[in-house]
Amino acid sequence: MRDLVVSVAVSAFIIIFLYQPVRVEGTSMLPMLKDQDRLFINKMVYRVEDIHRGDVVVFLYPHDHSKSYIKRVIALPGDDLRIDRGEVYVNRKRVLEKYVPVRFEDERSQPEMVVPPHEYFVMGDHRSISSDSRDFGPVERNLIYGKAAFVYWPVDQAGVVR
Repeated sequence: MRDLVVSVAVSAFIIIFLYQPVRVEGTSMLPMLKDQDRLFINKMVYRVEDIHRGDVVVFLYPHDHSKSYIKRVIALPGDDLRIDRGEVYVNRKRVLEKYVPVRFEDERSQPEMVVPPHEYFVMGDHRSISSDSRDFGPVERNLIYGKAAFVYWPVDQAGVVR
């Protein structure tokens, strides 16, 4: 009985404070993450380090906090951002996005903007179908609660999220 209590306590600690299992719903992060993939998110990492461009983050949807989204960070607070017919420019330099396959690109544009303090511009890798900061605006820092860490299901897709 003691071993069971210790196991439950350790598991609860890990899930509450460190890693949380989540399920991907939708295809906006293809090809990295597929619909119904299961992965662990690191809930602790952003308490000890900064969010970086390229991180795949999980956050509360700004217009409905009962929903969570998973997207890639494209621009940080204070960055100058422009999207010209699908090509992303951050601080006037074109971003080479090897994680966006040609078949998932789109032609949408975004007027030049400066990302507000404490906010992050996020986009899905499947640009042609993603609902992201181009639609709902930059995401406030306090809504971001984890970083995608490791896909564990399906087993043949298991690995670190990049």
